[in-house]
Amino acid sequence: MSTKELKRLFVLEQSVEGKLTVKEAAELLHLTERRIKQLKKEFREKGVTAAIHGNANKPSPKRTDKTTEERILGIRKKEPYCSSNFNHFREILKEHFDIRISYSALYRLLTEHGIKSPKKRRKKRRVYKTRERRPAFGMMLQADASPFNWFGGEKKFSLHGLIDDATGKLTGLYLCENECLLGYLEVLRQTLISFGIPQSLYPDRHSVFFYTPQDKDKLSIEEQLSGCTKKVTQFGKIVEQLGIDMFPAQSPQAKGRIERSWNTLQSRLPVELKMRGITSMEKANLFFEKEYINLFNEQFSVEPKESYSAFVPIPHTIDLDRLLSVKLERSLSSGSTISICNKLFKIEQDRFSAREKVTVLLSKKHGLRALISGEFYPIYPIDDISYAEDVVRTGDFPTVVVSLLHHFFLSDVRLGHFPEGVKYSQNN
Repeated sequence: MSTKELKRLFVLEQSVEGKLTVKEAAELLHLTERRIKQLKKEFREKGVTAAIHGNANKPSPKRTDKTTEERILGIRKKEPYCSSNFNHFREILKEHFDIRISYSALYRLLTEHGIKSPKKRRKKRRVYKTRERRPAFGMMLQADASPFNWFGGEKKFSLHGLIDDATGKLTGLYLCENECLLGYLEVLRQTLISFGIPQSLYPDRHSVFFYTPQDKDKLSIEEQLSGCTKKVTQFGKIVEQLGIDMFPAQSPQAKGRIERSWNTLQSRLPVELKMRGITSMEKANLFFEKEYINLFNEQFSVEPKESYSAFVPIPHTIDLDRLLSVKLERSLSSGSTISICNKLFKIEQDRFSAREKVTVLLSKKHGLRALISGEFYPIYPIDDISYAEDVVRTGDFPTVVVSLLHHFFLSDVRLGHFPEGVKYSQNN
């Protein structure tokens, strides 16, 4: 018998013997006087069993049957389900195996068999005052990137994201090898196409968004002549053109909404990618844009205080493909050539003079294009192209620019599809 049942037995004995009144017994057992009278009658008829609850030692009618429990344990042992946290695993059982079980029952079953959730329990940390959410959807988007081994293994990739402050909705996700301009341009592209132009962005002080205090006042001659008073990054110029305010967070805690979303994504996304057999950035990015962002928002977003949207439509005069490209400024050499990553590239037209200014635009959609006097021209390499699996920082370009150059030119070259006159060599 339990301690509670022993106490009930003692009080009933005292009450039957007349040592306690019905009222006193009711107060001691936190029961009504009517219930005490019923228990006294049962005690006289059945004895000790009156103190024991009728359902004691009986299995619950709602308990999961043994066959289902064994099936759940068998599923849990398999990849990638063994890597999921308990709540995510419960959702997987319902969606993919038509098994419905409460969280408490699943937790009991798994822990009884020595299975622990892979989701780490955090130590208690300093509590920060919660900042109130923005009242309307689109008023402020938090921006960040999270380096993590999203495909398992040891190699980390950076997942870029934008999340709405009012609702917790993801408006864009994009995976790159490292945190870079391209990643943020792509999540901005997704946001603009799906929702429109937000009022403001709230990133950290990453160099994609802001120059360091030491560099922000170092203006080039061209910038001084154009009337600039401080240096603005390429991303900063783009959001200015779109009329988006951008201000930096002073700490990770300041943009806690997206930081907490990374914890959720790091726990769930690797399992979702494994379940679908996705092992490449290209397929992952397609999955995010076409499917996963909507799944995440349906499950984790909240209703804003205000029902209106602060997003505004994109003006028809804006060319998104041109605006959201990585831009490199170059001057033409003789023969309409330019140098990128220490390799010579040629513009198809020969009618340009030396030292003419060229804006090279690089994007995942269009590859490499030259913009001269408002017109676009194709570019192709005329130097030997060397490919190495480990792309490193080259000259003044970030890794992502070098990676894109290799992607657009070498993907064709490795298949033998390269322009006439282009030489190709592979360094192993």
